[in-house]
Amino acid sequence: MKTAYIFPGQGAQFVGMGKDLYDSSEESKALFERANEILGFRITDIMFAGTDEELKQTKVTQPAIFLHSVILAKALEDQFQPAMVAGHSLGEFSALVAAGALSFEDGLQLVAKRANAMQKATELEPGTMAAILGLDDIIVEEVCAQIEDVVVAANYNCPGQLVISGTVAGVDKACEKLLEAGAKRALKLPVGGAFHSPLMEAAKQELQAAILDTEITIPVCPIYQNYDANPYQDPVAIKENLIAQLTGAVRWTQTVETMLANGAEAFVEVGPGAVLQGLVKKVNRQIQTSSATV
Repeated sequence: MKTAYIFPGQGAQFVGMGKDLYDSSEESKALFERANEILGFRITDIMFAGTDEELKQTKVTQPAIFLHSVILAKALEDQFQPAMVAGHSLGEFSALVAAGALSFEDGLQLVAKRANAMQKATELEPGTMAAILGLDDIIVEEVCAQIEDVVVAANYNCPGQLVISGTVAGVDKACEKLLEAGAKRALKLPVGGAFHSPLMEAAKQELQAAILDTEITIPVCPIYQNYDANPYQDPVAIKENLIAQLTGAVRWTQTVETMLANGAEAFVEVGPGAVLQGLVKKVNRQIQTSSATV
C-alpha cells in the first residue's frame, strides 16, 4: 500500500502536546531536551503545562508543532515507511526532517528563524486572514484580483474552503464582495499577520539566506510542496520552493489531488490534531486516513 504521511501546520497545537512522547522513551526525551538547548528556553514547559495564550505565540507555536511531529515520526521507527510526504505550511519543514532531507537541529533552527521572521513581518506590515466557505476557488481568486488593496488566495485547504490573506482593508472588502457573490461564510481568523501573501516579503528575504545556507539532501521519498503541489527530491528545487512558500499560497487541495493521482492509498497525519485528515476527506471521502501513534 502506498502511504502518504502528512504534517500539520500552525493552529493544530494544544497544551499537553508531546508529553506522552517525552515520558515514553529516552530517545524522544533527549530530542525534546536538545530542542530546549537550541531554542534557549524550555519550550517543553509551555507545550506540556503552559497556557493557551503562551502556546499561541508564533515563536512558540511553530517550533512546538514541528517538535511534536518530527519526534513522533522518529518514534515510529520501522513503521514509518512513506511513499510520499507533504506538510501544510510549517508542516513542510517537519516533512523534510521526517523524510531525511534535513537534520533535526537544522530543521528546528530554520523553523525558529521562520517564526521570528514572520512575527517581525507582521509588525512591519500588519494584515489579517479570513476563511471563505462555500465558493469555487476561481470566484474567490477573481474577486480578490478586483480589489485595489492587497488581498490574495493564501490557503487552498479543501474544495469549498479557501483562506484569503492581505491588508485589513483588503480582506474586509473581499469578505463583503465574496458574501455578495454567494459565499456561505466569510470568517476573519484570529491572526495578526497576512501569512502566505506579498506582505510576508520581509520574512521571505530574511529566511532566504538561512535556507540557502542550510544543507538539504535528497529525501527518502518525494515531498509534495505547498508552492505548486508537485513532488520534489532535488535539494535545489526544494530550497527554492521553501523560500517561495512564505509569500506564495499553500496549495493543499491540489497537493492531495496530486498525491491521489500518483497512487496514494492511505494518509497518515503525524503531529497534533486531525485537521489535515478532515481536509483530505473533503477531497476524497473514500480514502483511508489515520493519526500516527506509537
